[in-house]
Amino acid sequence: MDHAEGVAFPTAAARNVWLRVAMATLWFHAAASVFSGIAFGTFLIEPYPAFLLTPGNVKILSFGLAFGGQLTVVAGAIAGLAFLVTRIGWRLSWWVFAVVFILSLGAELAGTHTGFPFGPYGYTTRLGYKILDLVPFNIPTSWFYMLAGCLAICGRILPVKDDGRSKWWWAFMAGVFLTAWDVSMDPAMVKTQHWLWHIPDNLRDAGPVAWFFGHALFYGMPLTNWLGWLLTGVIIARVALMIVPPSTWARDVAPFRFPLVLYAVNGVLPLAVCFRQEMIPAGILGTLAMGLPLWLAWRAELPHRTVADTNGRQPVAAAGD
Repeated sequence: MDHAEGVAFPTAAARNVWLRVAMATLWFHAAASVFSGIAFGTFLIEPYPAFLLTPGNVKILSFGLAFGGQLTVVAGAIAGLAFLVTRIGWRLSWWVFAVVFILSLGAELAGTHTGFPFGPYGYTTRLGYKILDLVPFNIPTSWFYMLAGCLAICGRILPVKDDGRSKWWWAFMAGVFLTAWDVSMDPAMVKTQHWLWHIPDNLRDAGPVAWFFGHALFYGMPLTNWLGWLLTGVIIARVALMIVPPSTWARDVAPFRFPLVLYAVNGVLPLAVCFRQEMIPAGILGTLAMGLPLWLAWRAELPHRTVADTNGRQPVAAAGD
């Protein structure tokens, strides 16, 4: 291992191995996401077409519904983690993963148990093994790599300073970019019964404020969900920025479009479902919500993108453009 600034980094040879792992799992993640989008937008709409109901295809369908989503998310997490290892080292990468996983899991456990901060909802069995029988393990796993993508976007379009005010601004914008993902995802996942909202019928009795924030505003989803996403995303991003400051994200991670691709492909499935299932406004708003920051980040000119960083590591061309 090389050591710089007290952080362990893989050797050059090990870094190349991890880069290949990152690229391979990103390709799998992207292919699985696109296939899932096509599937849920065509033949996975009940009633299922006759060709799916043959004994052999029923087995394939059952396996895909049980494990397809889990494998896709795990591949995305491996891709994000492996890429971060090549850029910021083992220790920081694992710390970011652990912090995001634990804090997002805590928020999801609180949400599914108490309704705070997202509102009253619950997960079905379609997302796999549920931690404490409440939250599928791949929910906090997906928060990790999506938040990494959001912070990479910040590193391409926001001013780079490591003071407290800048970290809060980065955290807020990362929370906004993360919430943008849910604009199309929540309607899509409710439509495909990955999770369900349990909004009480007598909500009006609680008063106008409770009704405004808690009623089914957007395809069955209450406004509290987006507010909860924003709050949770800001807190998690702010803690992550205590581990890896903005200057490191901007210098070591943001020059490469790998995190942008990882962020973008996760919009494929929910957008496909929204457009196919006649939730056109959700599809349009979701496209704009995710597309605008992606477009700004993709076209951003980064003067430091070909400059070696302070640890002496040259940019990894295969992970970039």
